[in-house]
Amino acid sequence: MAYSSGMAGVLIGLALLAFWLYSLFDVITTPEEAVQNVPKALWLLIVVLLPVVGGLFWLVRGRPHAPSAGRHAPRQPGLPLPPAPKGPDDDPEFLRELDRRMRGDD
Repeated sequence: MAYSSGMAGVLIGLALLAFWLYSLFDVITTPEEAVQNVPKALWLLIVVLLPVVGGLFWLVRGRPHAPSAGRHAPRQPGLPLPPAPKGPDDDPEFLRELDRRMRGDD
């Protein structure tokens, strides 16, 4: 019985370490202008010095709300949306070339 409780402790410890590393990496890779409430350097200190609690605070109070916040330029109102990327099966030239290859007309 002691073996299973020891294994549970190890798994919990590994999960907490993984959460701390995720939080630390997230703070480091988030652009300075996207960080909320306090400067990025202070968030880094909070996450390093208070591993679990600091990581939770970062996720709730410091992390950008939108996943793309700060990583892409905001769209200007009134401008048309850029065209959606086309897949290869939407390209008629690609389909003709594929058909030629499948028939062996190289």
